[in-house]
Amino acid sequence: MQEKLPVKRLNRLSWLLSVIIGIIFYLIISRNSINEPVLPYTLLTMAGILLVGYADVGLMIIVAGRFPIRSKKFTLYRRLLTFPASILIYLAIWPVFACVAHKHWSFWDIQLFLAFVGSGVVINTMVMILHDSVLLYEHKLHSELELSRLKTANAEATNLLLKQQIQPHFLFNALNTLKALYHKDLPTADTYLVHMANFLRASIYHHTSNVAKLEDEVSLLLDYLEMQRIRFGSALDCIITLPEETLKTYYLPSFSLQPLLENAIKHNNFTREEPLTVTISQHDDWLVISNNRQKKKIKVASTNYGLANLAERYRLWSGDDILIREEDNSFSVSIKLLKDEHRNY
Repeated sequence: MQEKLPVKRLNRLSWLLSVIIGIIFYLIISRNSINEPVLPYTLLTMAGILLVGYADVGLMIIVAGRFPIRSKKFTLYRRLLTFPASILIYLAIWPVFACVAHKHWSFWDIQLFLAFVGSGVVINTMVMILHDSVLLYEHKLHSELELSRLKTANAEATNLLLKQQIQPHFLFNALNTLKALYHKDLPTADTYLVHMANFLRASIYHHTSNVAKLEDEVSLLLDYLEMQRIRFGSALDCIITLPEETLKTYYLPSFSLQPLLENAIKHNNFTREEPLTVTISQHDDWLVISNNRQKKKIKVASTNYGLANLAERYRLWSGDDILIREEDNSFSVSIKLLKDEHRNY
């Protein structure tokens, strides 16, 4: 994004400088010069400062049309143009000062000439210093905004990459299961295919979303759960005790629940006699997903796409960490519920 000149702020600063110097000038002249037209002198001094300030801003606008504001050429041309302009402004108001004071003026008066030239240089220097402070402040704000946008873009790209890791991993397992079912039980395979299609349709719909409504995440989970129940039967159970208001009010990073159920299935032994029971409940502002722990004795090969993937995506989007609690007979993951879909957490 191209940086723009803060014209209004620069002009306001010129007015502020004009008023401050005008007050100081008035106080000094009113004490030392009894017969001098103090108020006209003060107004002319303020007018000179304003003209120099507006000239600096105007010349910056012209130069900025050809060179970037942060470039050395912008700074160089601005200085080369503003000092002569300020000197010309003060030489132009010299006759006005003489007229107000009812005095004869002449450009051949070297002392007066140097006095007005010096005034133009001094005032222009003061104006440039103050305007530079505004430009530096704007540079800082612009840099911080650009940095924030880069961080956001990087986080969203990383988040998208992490989400894209889920689907190939899921598809590999799902297609293998579907292939086995079509060799054994065609009706069950058809049912499995319906839930798989629903899951993929929902995942594609939410593919570019960073967050999803909790009820949509639960709906996605239920399709995945039915697919797993076809594989494991009554050996797998999932109990969801979430109020309707919670489902419709809160949000989660998309694809938050399915990896947790997959993680529980992957790392536990379970049979019909000793089923795996996954419970999803709400504790205050936290969603708690817990399961009875029946850890496999043989170490399972892992691609680290499950729990680590979710933890990284949740940290990128919300800035919070997920809470993992591991005990001898139970395992739980707590995720803080998000209240606003569009909030920059």
